[in-house]
Amino acid sequence: MDKKKIEAGVRLILEGIGEDTDREGLRETPERVARMYEEILDGMGKDAGEHLRKTFAEADSEMVLEKNIAFYSTCEHHLMPFYGQVHIAYVPDGRVVGLSKLARTVEVYAARLQLQERMTEQIAEAVMRYLAPKGVMVMVEAEHMCMSMRGVKKAGSKTVTLAKKGAFAQKPELREEFFRLLRG
Repeated sequence: MDKKKIEAGVRLILEGIGEDTDREGLRETPERVARMYEEILDGMGKDAGEHLRKTFAEADSEMVLEKNIAFYSTCEHHLMPFYGQVHIAYVPDGRVVGLSKLARTVEVYAARLQLQERMTEQIAEAVMRYLAPKGVMVMVEAEHMCMSMRGVKKAGSKTVTLAKKGAFAQKPELREEFFRLLRG
């Protein structure tokens, strides 16, 4: 990440809105914003496989659901936050992964300039690729600040996206069980 370019860009934005970049409260803002982007976008070069490669043998396992995984991401259209919860279910095919690894996978994809639709698919594809389960289903529920505080200004509205792979795409009863477990 080129922090100097970010700092220069932030100075230009501040000047563009009519601010004095030498004002006491703004003097260090470009550096703070650069450090913030370095932190919140640190998933840019990371690989979800780093977290999903280590699996454990488990012969007789049905659906595994990790729900309410909190995330924060940045919309690539307006560079504004969106945040919410991710729910991941998979049906193992002889191998399971540590539960924290699903949350870490969410973090890898959330810590990038992102679209919710893309992030949902990326999480599902990573689970399929690295765990090789019988199926996976990912649901993301998020509030987008670009809708809440600008534009239509509809605070509290949620966007829900789904990705279904393998058995979840083929078997309605698995999807029904997923939604029942989410409500429970």
